[in-house]
Amino acid sequence: MTLMPKRVKYRKLQKGTRRGLSTRGAELAFGEFGLKCLQNGWIKSSQIEAARVILARQLHKGGKLWIRLFPDKSITKKPAEVRMGKGKGDIDHWVCVVKRGRILFELGGVLEEYARQCFRLVAYKLPLKTKFITRAHK
Repeated sequence: MTLMPKRVKYRKLQKGTRRGLSTRGAELAFGEFGLKCLQNGWIKSSQIEAARVILARQLHKGGKLWIRLFPDKSITKKPAEVRMGKGKGDIDHWVCVVKRGRILFELGGVLEEYARQCFRLVAYKLPLKTKFITRAHK
């Protein structure tokens, strides 16, 4: 299952910038524990799905998961060995633009040590540096 928008106003987007701090989505809103991003970058829909699968398997005993990011930016790619020109390539995959300070995932209803362990497994699947945070710490 690939995460992607149902419909978009423009199919193909420009690259955009990856600088700056996250002003929205930088505080815990739902759970007691969160995974905070420490770098700017893109997270692919396949990486979000891999993280979701890990957390879903870990939380079969109980607990609640909130996914705080969604891939709404299309990335295009031209086929291999194609000459320059002839327009922009076809959509290859979808990404979520993430800035420093953004909360990626939240967990609730589990012990802190268990949440820490779950998020450590998720961090291996993500391309950016992350940090475990709690309600008290923020």
